[in-house]
Amino acid sequence: MWNIRVSLLALMLAGLFLAAPARSEEAAVGDAISPADNVIRLFDGKTLGDCYTWLKNTKRDDPRQVFRVKDGMLHITGDGLGGLVTNKRYRDYHLVLEYKWGERTWYGRESAARDSGLLIHSNGIDGGYNGTWMPSIEVQIIEGGVGDFVPVQGRDENGGPVPIAYTCNVSRDRDGEVVWNQDGPRETFRRGNLKRVNWYGRDPNWTDTRGFRGKQDRDSPLGEWTRLDVFCDGGHIETFVNGKKVNEAFDASPREGRLQLQSELAEIYYRRWELWPLGKGPKPELAK
Repeated sequence: MWNIRVSLLALMLAGLFLAAPARSEEAAVGDAISPADNVIRLFDGKTLGDCYTWLKNTKRDDPRQVFRVKDGMLHITGDGLGGLVTNKRYRDYHLVLEYKWGERTWYGRESAARDSGLLIHSNGIDGGYNGTWMPSIEVQIIEGGVGDFVPVQGRDENGGPVPIAYTCNVSRDRDGEVVWNQDGPRETFRRGNLKRVNWYGRDPNWTDTRGFRGKQDRDSPLGEWTRLDVFCDGGHIETFVNGKKVNEAFDASPREGRLQLQSELAEIYYRRWELWPLGKGPKPELAK
């Protein structure tokens, strides 16, 4: 009897082992995906990938081809407000993004700083912020302010606000603006107290002018590639620009969601948009 029971148990375990799915490059947590073994390439150099487009004035239609692939690069012309949005939701990853500015700016911002952004942990409805972007936490891409954290508030599917919060070590600059300071006291920013947290070296004399560059700016000059590395590990977010850590947040909420690349009235090109498993990605460095 004992031998029969042992044999039956062995057969059951073997069946479970054979039925187990093979490991893939993606490990789902709820409906959010985290890269498990291999890199997830959100841009393959050929198509817009597993994404859809959103523009404030035309919704999911893109009649002007604001989002396109040109010469192996993702080209966002900037002709409108909106974004390229991933169909899937992601969490716990090392994101690598490489971009360079184009020449064109649009609609009243011809003389303003070139502006765009990477929106992480996006939740809610398309256009939930002023009809334009899905509520999220923005890693800012703007001349002179690359790496700022900006709360993009807005509505969820039920019409209520999407809760956004994060905690950062900060100080205040000459004008009272919040600046990341690794040695500063921690402050929590949430609804009613939500603030942009500037990267550590943002020039206090920053002006919204085309081509602005501050003394400590980490992003590359016009026409050259800049690399962003964004580590999202639960509620912990670290941002590097050309290999240098420029901002950090703890206890961030939400902790997962879609990703968006903004169109914000400035032409921009991307050649690399990847999600690596935490601890297995490339070391942050200067774009080459």
